[in-house]
Amino acid sequence: MNRFVTAERALRTAAPHELLDAVRRVLVEQYAAESVELFMADYGLSVLQPVSVLPHTMDPVPVHSSPAGRAFGAQEPYVECAPDGTARTHLPVTVRGDRLGVLTVTMADAEHARKHLDELADVAQVLAHEVVVAERDTDLYLQARRRDRLTLAAEMQWQLLPGRSCTRPEYELGAQLEPAYAIFGDNFDWSATADSLMLYVTNGMGEGTEASLLTNLAVNALRNARRAGLPLADQAALADQAVYAHYRGRSYLSVLMLDFDLATGRARVVDAGSPQMLRLRDGTVEPIGFEAQLPLGMFEETDYVTQEFQAEPGDRLLFVSDGVYAVASPEGEAYGDEALARAIQATRLLPAAEVPRAVLRELTGHRGRTMPDDDALVVCLDWHGR
Repeated sequence: MNRFVTAERALRTAAPHELLDAVRRVLVEQYAAESVELFMADYGLSVLQPVSVLPHTMDPVPVHSSPAGRAFGAQEPYVECAPDGTARTHLPVTVRGDRLGVLTVTMADAEHARKHLDELADVAQVLAHEVVVAERDTDLYLQARRRDRLTLAAEMQWQLLPGRSCTRPEYELGAQLEPAYAIFGDNFDWSATADSLMLYVTNGMGEGTEASLLTNLAVNALRNARRAGLPLADQAALADQAVYAHYRGRSYLSVLMLDFDLATGRARVVDAGSPQMLRLRDGTVEPIGFEAQLPLGMFEETDYVTQEFQAEPGDRLLFVSDGVYAVASPEGEAYGDEALARAIQATRLLPAAEVPRAVLRELTGHRGRTMPDDDALVVCLDWHGR
């Protein structure tokens, strides 16, 4: 325990850009580690990128076919035994369910690695918290997440997001945007209190930076109203006014807004446009429809009305933008509800954080080409209840 306290103190007192040096130094001194490397998940969730001083001296590690990727996907430490007898311990770097990357620690042998496995996992968790704080003051960890250069619109969108996954006893959330390095209008947002979870799924019109500017205005207007303590319908009305005041109806965006009561699973819903919701319950997938209302900013002073929805323990809810369900195959066939239902069934055993990426891979196969014409958003919510 004294070793762990020393490691924790070293991380909490390190300069933001020196977290890797600090954790490397303390793990060598306190746990006899032979080497320590930090890998960050890239924006596309396809590789784990090494954190190092540019130019990078290590190659990215695949997420789906590597020991480090196994630890990342399962969110469990994994000990890899090398032919020379050394053991590489891969530890998830995760904060409150948001999966940032993997810390890889090489030890002299597997017995030594397993002896300290719990403490090393705790050190990786402390490192995750410190990375999130450090990102306010350094670009090092954000740069390490980039396999390619982001477009300006994508840079704006990723900075607007709360994270890509979140876990609490009552629920698990996961979300992903594609194309990850050129996203422009789609967005998601969430915020939780002791008693509620608010979730927003946004589909902004337009392309490039203009679409990103529109979404930034709307999301920040929604946050401003939410943080003022306003109910869901009033949040929508104020965001609608903000968008209309700026664009005068020339541009608008669709949003599906939900406010869940964590104790009961009862949700208040405002459906202002095109994002759709599907539910997996007792092995059956079905679309859940709400009374559609006008998108935000289409007309002046639109009034919004909340509806109700009941989530039950064991429900999986999937939210998708039109860049998912309206995508056409080379033959012109839309992806649609049936294909989505098959994708949801095929991924039913995956954790919520893994589902969006898996569904988007299925979508790429249907589309028949790598780059989409429209951006695509998938959000997965597993409801556990209390």
